[in-house]
Formats: sequence, structure tokens, C-alpha cells
Amino acid sequence: MKNKTKVISIVLSFSVFFMFISCQKQKDEWRGTIEEVDGVTVVTNPKEPMYGEDVFSLEEELSIGEAEGREEYLFSQVRGISVDEEERIYVLDSREAHIKVFQKTGEYLKTIGRKGQGPGEMQMPFYVQITSKNEVMVHDTMAQRLSFFSLDGKYLRQNSSAKTRNFFNPKKMDSQDNLIVFTAGAPPPVGGKELKVYDSNLELLTTVAQEERGTRGIIDIGKSSLYCAVSPSDNIVWGDSKEYVLQILNQEGNLIKRIIKEYNPVEITAEDKEKYEKQYEAPVKRGMKLNFRAHFPAFSEISVDDEERVFVKTYERVEGKEELFYFDVFEHGGKYIAKVPIQANLNRYSIWKKNKLYTIEEDEEGYQVVKRYKVTWRY
Repeated sequence: MKNKTKVISIVLSFSVFFMFISCQKQKDEWRGTIEEVDGVTVVTNPKEPMYGEDVFSLEEELSIGEAEGREEYLFSQVRGISVDEEERIYVLDSREAHIKVFQKTGEYLKTIGRKGQGPGEMQMPFYVQITSKNEVMVHDTMAQRLSFFSLDGKYLRQNSSAKTRNFFNPKKMDSQDNLIVFTAGAPPPVGGKELKVYDSNLELLTTVAQEERGTRGIIDIGKSSLYCAVSPSDNIVWGDSKEYVLQILNQEGNLIKRIIKEYNPVEITAEDKEKYEKQYEAPVKRGMKLNFRAHFPAFSEISVDDEERVFVKTYERVEGKEELFYFDVFEHGGKYIAKVPIQANLNRYSIWKKNKLYTIEEDEEGYQVVKRYKVTWRY
């Protein structure tokens, strides 16, 4: 049965979510250091950011989806979104195996693809991107292929990903048609995923990093993992969360910058353990074991906006709002400028485009909606 979503609405009230708790507006002096080490720029940041209250805000502009009603606005399982230069919104529905396209104002425009095994058809797609060539690229996990469409929905070609080893999480196809992806080292919870770069023929160019594998039969809470984002200029921003260090690679794959931040490790509390025990109750009953480390890793997600600002999700919660986590924000040069509790659901499916943030969220009834926020910076 479809997991239908809520009514389309353009939110004109623009209720602003301010992201800082400091009472200062003026710029603070940055107290970090920048040095060149073996040709690599190393930016070392203090624990505290540069800016105070009102430096960043989100204003909800648009919400797309209906709980019931018009077919064009019903979603089953949204697993990806992308936005073209005209700000049309492409919503990938994995369960329905198609892409619904909406005008920037939210009106339904067309549907691309359908469920099936033939050319231009999909089985279980999990990723969509508008490429630098203005093509719609879709990764179909079950069919093990990349499919390409024109912006008006015409099927163009496909490329099998079956020859790649455990290809499961594309991050971006860059302007040189290289594909930056995560591949699975082993089934969960053993993991050990690898960050790799493939050329346009899906031939492996390089393995950037490999994370530590877990132990079979153990769900290891607090274990570090690899995270990655690709900037508009095609720089790869990645890090292993066992330490607070971000590595920046250029298009040629060379390390050009390292961003380091001091931080206080977040303890895994008794309340956290209770929550995870409930979450993993079923696999534990099947014989899995839970292992709790003393602290969470340094961070849990990375994203990059249009201005090359890097957002890093931490495990530090907002006091009084346990469901909200702080994001550290670094400007394009690597300086730590902001600490923001983003109230939108900023996750691996969210994207930044033309100073807007697009997210996949759930309403109060649990239905998925696609939202757009206006982003405002005051520095």
C-alpha cells in the first residue's frame, strides 16, 4: 500500500528557525591556525565558532506531497531529490520506480520512467542527479545500472554497474563524468565500506579510503564510519569519524586541504543505550549482540552547499530538544564559522541549490514530504 504524503503548500508565513543560542551578532576573531605541510593546507580550528545569534536561518518556502487525493502528488518511498538550473524539482520514488518532476512553484509537471526491466524502466532506484550535462542520471540498485534521461524525460542510454563490487551509494557524477561512490566491503553490521572513484565506463580509477570492518555477530554502537560529499567544484570532502579531520581532494584526486577541529567527545549515555536496545531488539533476539563504546564518533554526516561551505553533523544534541543535533559549519577556506541546530531534516538525501535547502521529511502522521527552505546568512 502506498505511503502517501501530505498536501502541497507554499508556506508564505516564512516562520524563521534561528539556529544560534548566542546573543552576539558581531563577528568574533577566528582563533585557529593555517599552515602548509608538504604542499597541503592544514586548517586547525578551535572548539568554538566565529559567529553568534542570527548568522544563519531557514525559512520554509515550499512543501510538496499529499496524504490522499491527486495521484501526481502521492509518494510511496522518496529516496532521492535533485534540482536543475531552472529550479525544477525531481523527486525519485523508489517503490514506484519513477521520477516526478515539479515546477519551482510546486506544480506537477511530468513523470519520468516507470517500473519494469526494459530500457528507460526501473526496478528499485535509489539515487537521482542532474548532471553537468543537464541529464537526469538514476542509479537502479536492483537492476544494477545507471540510466540517463533528458530533462524533458526522453530515455537516452544506460550503463551496467554489475561489474562494480557492491556498488551501493553514489555521491555524485562530476563534470568529468567520474562517479564518486561508496561500495560495501561486507554486509552489515560488519561493513567496512570503501570510497571509490570510477570513470564514465565504470572502470575503477582509485580507492580513496576504506573504513575499519566490524565484527560478525556484533552491532557496534559508537564505531566510526566514512562520510563524504562532493562540492560544486568537484572537490571530494571526506572523513573517517574516528577523528575530527576532513580531507579535501581536488578533481585530480590530490589532497589539497585538511580541516581539523577540536571537540569534546559525546558520551553514550544510559538513555542512548536504552534507545538502541529497543531499536535493535529484533536482531538481538536472533542472536546478535550489542556492543557500546564509551563515546560516539566525532561526526555522522557531511554535506556541501553552493558556496563550498561544509556542514558536519555532530552527535551533540540541542538541550531540551533531544531529536535535534548540532551541525558544525566551515566556510570554503576551512574556518569554523557556525554551530547550528538545523530543524529541517538534513540527511544524505538533502541537497543545496541556489541558496535553498531541499529535504525529504515526514509530517506529524509519518507521511513523506519534500520541502524547500530559503537559506539566509548574516556575516
